[in-house]
Amino acid sequence: MEHFYVITNPTKDAELKTACSVREYLISHGTTCIVDEGTIKADREGYTYKEQVSGEIDCIIVVGGDGTLLQAAIDLADRDIPFLGINLGTLGFLAEVNRTGIEAALDKLMKNEYEIEKRMMLCGKSYHTEGIKDEARALNDIVITRKGSLQIINFNIYVNGQFLHRYHADGMIISTPTGSTGYNLSAGGPIVEPKAELILLSPICPHSMQNRSIVLSSGDVVVVEIESSRDGENQEVEAIFDGSHKVSLCTGERIEIKKSEKTTGIVKLSKVSFLEVLHRKMSD
Repeated sequence: MEHFYVITNPTKDAELKTACSVREYLISHGTTCIVDEGTIKADREGYTYKEQVSGEIDCIIVVGGDGTLLQAAIDLADRDIPFLGINLGTLGFLAEVNRTGIEAALDKLMKNEYEIEKRMMLCGKSYHTEGIKDEARALNDIVITRKGSLQIINFNIYVNGQFLHRYHADGMIISTPTGSTGYNLSAGGPIVEPKAELILLSPICPHSMQNRSIVLSSGDVVVVEIESSRDGENQEVEAIFDGSHKVSLCTGERIEIKKSEKTTGIVKLSKVSFLEVLHRKMSD
């Protein structure tokens, strides 16, 4: 690799010190490197200036943590460029390089000593009575959750056009294998090897005795249809993509979720397996 682009989380990387040190190290070894300023703008989501990411970029280095990498993956979902995460927080599942291993990691990148894992993404397309309302992608999950006052959400789940179940719950998590160790895990969902291709459905605090996650094929199409409340009033919920992009849905509207045609490439430098990382996390 010879051409790099650095995206940093300005709240974790004060004054962009880590990002700039990465740039200086790479340039001193004969490569090119651009640092994104990382300024959050009110008129757009994320903090990536996509216009600066040219087609010659070989790798995007993300400084911050798993959340920063997720946002960068969504910002640049239409680009086929792999990501390397540098973690400035606790041990993550996506950002595998820590502060003390930065230079060694950069050396491996420049020597082409790495592998790239292709991670499945989700595409969520919401509809109202007049047609398509919104469309976005997620690497981790799409969460349907209540909006405003505390209330039970009534919604129907369809898979490939066939009715599956009517839920009364606080929400629903539709997750990729990459996202299985996130909110899905907290809600009691299964942990899945991140390179797998599956769709996970996990209800959030269902108001019934049937609290079970459902594992579907990556080729399945899931539709979540919002019903009226038990007293017949209009319900308003939010579909949240990887914790950032949000779209409001109300009674009678629906969101269709399926495997995205796009994938996210994650650069793997170490030989530490997912099971080893999982063991460490479970031992904390």
